[in-house]
Amino acid sequence: MVEVQSPDSLSAQAGIGRWAFEVTCAVCHGSNAAGRNGIAPPLVHRIYQPVHHADEACQRAVQYGVRARHWDFGNMPPVAGNTLADVIAITAYVRELQCANGIS
Repeated sequence: MVEVQSPDSLSAQAGIGRWAFEVTCAVCHGSNAAGRNGIAPPLVHRIYQPVHHADEACQRAVQYGVRARHWDFGNMPPVAGNTLADVIAITAYVRELQCANGIS
């Protein structure tokens, strides 16, 4: 849905998060969090910048699911099988992608 520039390098935590994202999140949010038409929104988008959606909000969305507010993709269900450490690493990955794309 959006074009995402990957950072030149990732922190160790974001590197782990990238792997976890590709395994559990990319099926809906697309590779590099670019979104998938008709499925799920891009996470590399100004709506999800840290000042609007804090890391904890993202982590709670994975744990509990979240009602749709900004997009017409429907509600996001909880995502089973991730530990808190996984979700923190995934969040770090998404934040580094956002930063590489001018969202901070």
